[in-house]
Amino acid sequence: MHTTALTLIELGAILLFLGVLGRLAGRIGLSPIPLYLLGGLFFGQGGFLELDGVMEFSEVAGEIGVILLLLLLGLEYTAKELVTGMRQSWMAGIVDLVLNFTPGALVAVILGWGPVAALVMGGVTYISSSGIAAKVMSDLGRLGNRETPTVLAILVFEDLAMAVYLPVLTAVLAGLSFAGGLGTVGVSLLVVTLVLVVALRWGNAVSAVVDSKDREVFLLTLIGAALLVAGVASALQVSAAVGAFLLGIAISGATAENAARLLEPLRDLFAAIFFVVFGLNTDPASIPPVLGVALLLALVTTATKIATGWWAARRQGIGRLGRARAGTALVARGEFSIVIAGLAVASGSVIPEIAALATTYVLIMAVLGPVLARIAEPAMELLERFPRRGPRAVPVA
Repeated sequence: MHTTALTLIELGAILLFLGVLGRLAGRIGLSPIPLYLLGGLFFGQGGFLELDGVMEFSEVAGEIGVILLLLLLGLEYTAKELVTGMRQSWMAGIVDLVLNFTPGALVAVILGWGPVAALVMGGVTYISSSGIAAKVMSDLGRLGNRETPTVLAILVFEDLAMAVYLPVLTAVLAGLSFAGGLGTVGVSLLVVTLVLVVALRWGNAVSAVVDSKDREVFLLTLIGAALLVAGVASALQVSAAVGAFLLGIAISGATAENAARLLEPLRDLFAAIFFVVFGLNTDPASIPPVLGVALLLALVTTATKIATGWWAARRQGIGRLGRARAGTALVARGEFSIVIAGLAVASGSVIPEIAALATTYVLIMAVLGPVLARIAEPAMELLERFPRRGPRAVPVA
């Protein structure tokens, strides 16, 4: 069969299968991310049906998916909101970083995978899924709750931390020298600072350059700018994802709202392909050996995320019910964790087991997070019904 025909057939089969999985996820009220990963495992190496003809297109589409994911994430925030969020949540952000980066890094060290793998796994367990968290809070009608600003502030801190972490990780994975690594981090910090300053002072001008009343022109300009910025960032040894995120921050106002509305279907399509590509590159046979570690890691990091949200909400004077909602909203891991693992695997400088562990871990957490968020409120209400036992009264003679 002709190569083009085979590619089209395989791509059509994958997209159709993703549509079925997405519908199933909607029916059961879960994020489609774990099902997309399972779909990739089904079609990939060692799966039930190996598809080779679509791999080259899928890898490029997956890269575009990451860029669109981060661009849309940047569009959700203005530079002012990011700066304000940093001021208000820096302490909670530090607690979150320490509690949730440490378990992944320790597991890599204990397994003897080395310091580079520790840096990768720490990032995988640290970052919550902003997409899943936002969707869960929206579905449950909690966007107006008192604890929601606290949750969003922590998510903003994590996203900014990624703007520093990803360039560091890229430099380490590329095997750059200490001086070269410092140079990359310095460039990244300079770019982040420059973008924030430009967005704060001239955000309207940036938006005007991108904006257009013609949807076709607007879409072409926006995606072209995103790919160009991501490519330049990648050439400077700064993550392409960070470049797209920073462009999103620089666009503000009505332009950002229109861009988000226009790009959302494309983001969902290419992001789904990205998760499938990651699954395609993971051998299902490599999952059982790391399943126990993934479950242990899931148990520990679920507790640490809940503790983070509980502590941060308590500092804001929020009650026990709101603290529980805040903690469980942060549990899910998803897109960023897979991006980090994908960068590591693509570099070839870490052992392949990281892909299997990250996939298994995200599968567990992407399912567990929404479930815990849904049952947090009824569970806490049930606990509140039971009277707290105090010291026993001594009968008076």
